[in-house]
Amino acid sequence: MTGAAPVLAVSGEDGGFWADAYPIIPHPAEIIVGLVAFAILYWIVRSKVAPAFERVLAERQDAIEGGMSRAEEAQAEAQRALEEYRAQLAASRAEAASQREAARQEGAVIVAQMREQAQAEAQRITAAARQQIEADRQQAFNELRTQVGRMATDLAERIVGESLQDDERQRRVVDRFLADLEQGRTDGAGAGATAAREV
Repeated sequence: MTGAAPVLAVSGEDGGFWADAYPIIPHPAEIIVGLVAFAILYWIVRSKVAPAFERVLAERQDAIEGGMSRAEEAQAEAQRALEEYRAQLAASRAEAASQREAARQEGAVIVAQMREQAQAEAQRITAAARQQIEADRQQAFNELRTQVGRMATDLAERIVGESLQDDERQRRVVDRFLADLEQGRTDGAGAGATAAREV
C-alpha cells in the first residue's frame, strides 16, 4: 500500500484524476489551445490560402476554357481556310478547264486557217504551174510550128521547084500542112502535093 502512494502522488501532480483515468484523452487546456490554434489556422487558410487557391483555380479554368475556345476558333478558322482552299482549287480547275477548251478551240481555228492557207497556196501553185505549162506548151507549139513551117516550105519548094518567100503564101502552106498533120495525114508526098496545089 505504501508502494502505490508515490505513483498516485506523481499522477496527481501531473494531471490528477483526468490523466489517471483516461491517458489517451488530452488535457482540457491542450484541447482549448488546440481549438484556438485550429481556429487561427482555419482563419488563415480561409482568408489567405483558399482565395489564392480559388484564384489559381479560376485562372486555370479560364485558361483551359480560353484554350478550348481558342482551339475551337482555330479549328473553325482551319475549316474556313480549308473550304476557301477547296473553293479556290475548284475555281482554278474550272479556269484551267476553260483555258484548255479555249486553247483547243483556238488550235482548231489555227489548224483550219493553216489548212485554208495551204489549200489556197496549193491552188495558187497549181494555177501558176498550169499557166507555166500552158506557156511552155504554147512556146513549144510556136517553135514546132516554125520548124514545121520551114520544113513544109522547104519541101514545097523542092516539089514545086520555085521559091515560096511570100509570107502570105508561106503561112497558108504551113497552116494547111499542120491541119493535115492534125488529121493524121502525115504522108510526105500527100503533104507536098497539097502544098503544090496551094501554090
